[in-house]
Amino acid sequence: QVQLVESGGGLVQAGGSLRLSCAASGSIFSINVMGWYRQAPGKQRWLVATITSDDNINYADSVKGRFTISRGNAKNAVYLQMNSLKPENTAVYYCYGLFGPYDYWGQGTQVTVSS
Repeated sequence: QVQLVESGGGLVQAGGSLRLSCAASGSIFSINVMGWYRQAPGKQRWLVATITSDDNINYADSVKGRFTISRGNAKNAVYLQMNSLKPENTAVYYCYGLFGPYDYWGQGTQVTVSS
C-alpha cells in the first residue's frame, strides 16, 4: 500500500508564498514521476508541475517563473514552492505519484489566495 501525504496549504494574501510538501511511503518499487495537480470547485483537475526520476521538470504555462518543483534527497518527497500567488491559484492541490505502472494521489491540501 502506497500513501502520499501532503502538507503546507493554507490561506495567503495575493503576492504571498506557500510551500507544499508531499511524502510517499509504503511499498514503492520505482518512482517514475512525482508532481502536483490542482482542482478548483466545479473544474477539472489539471497539472501544475511534475518532475521525473531523472529530474525532467514540466510546468503549466500559468505558473512558470512563479512556482518551483523539487524533490527530496531520498527521492520519495516532492515540494512545490509557490511565489507571487494570485487569487486564481486558489484550489485543492493534489500530490501525484507514478510508481511503476500505477498512479497514486494524495488526499489534497487547500490553497486559498485572497485578493
